[in-house]
Amino acid sequence: MGPARIMAVRHGESEANLAHREAGPAPLVYERGDDEVTLTALGRAQAAAFGRSLAGLPAAEAPEVVWCSPYLRALDTWRTALRAWGAGPLPLTVDRRLRDQEAGAFARYNLAAIRERFPEEMARREAEGAYAFRPPGGESLADVVVRLRDLLADLREHAAGRRVLIVAHDSVVLGLRHVLAGGPETDRDADLAAVLKFAPVLNASVSVWDGSGLVRFNDVGHLRPASDQPV
Repeated sequence: MGPARIMAVRHGESEANLAHREAGPAPLVYERGDDEVTLTALGRAQAAAFGRSLAGLPAAEAPEVVWCSPYLRALDTWRTALRAWGAGPLPLTVDRRLRDQEAGAFARYNLAAIRERFPEEMARREAEGAYAFRPPGGESLADVVVRLRDLLADLREHAAGRRVLIVAHDSVVLGLRHVLAGGPETDRDADLAAVLKFAPVLNASVSVWDGSGLVRFNDVGHLRPASDQPV
């Protein structure tokens, strides 16, 4: 028996998300460490909108416990959402297995800058596929799936029968979709690349699983188009 319900939310728009969007096809070098990146004003508005959506849930669907990435943008998303929700403090577990996919040597660059600085690695990425490719010093998406299997085993033990909110990153939400769908245990099979067809996972989007399986995925219906989503 595992959690009765799992809700996963990606963090709101981060400063790095904004910088990458504004750079467009131009090379970008982002100076701040991945774990230090916080939310933009839009990201805080998105997190608050998510919190207000929690306030509108029936009691039988509202989260009872929270598991969060240690990265600042995820923690800030949860803190902002909790204030907007207005609920009392929930049990919070900060778990490194929910961190974003580690980019290693690529961490401070967008794809255009990576192509300029690491052309051989980009050729390897294209040959291996984005799911299996592991940048120097970093992780593949398959690596993220492996640590999520371990995390979910803990949830089955420590959150059995409870409603769990996970606050994390796009790679984590994609990995959860694969694992919770009963994807292959090998995590290296070429078929696993199919998980990427569900990208991009949007900022502050909500995905929900219950005992019957996937309820909704990458849902941003709680965000107001005028103020809670990027143009």
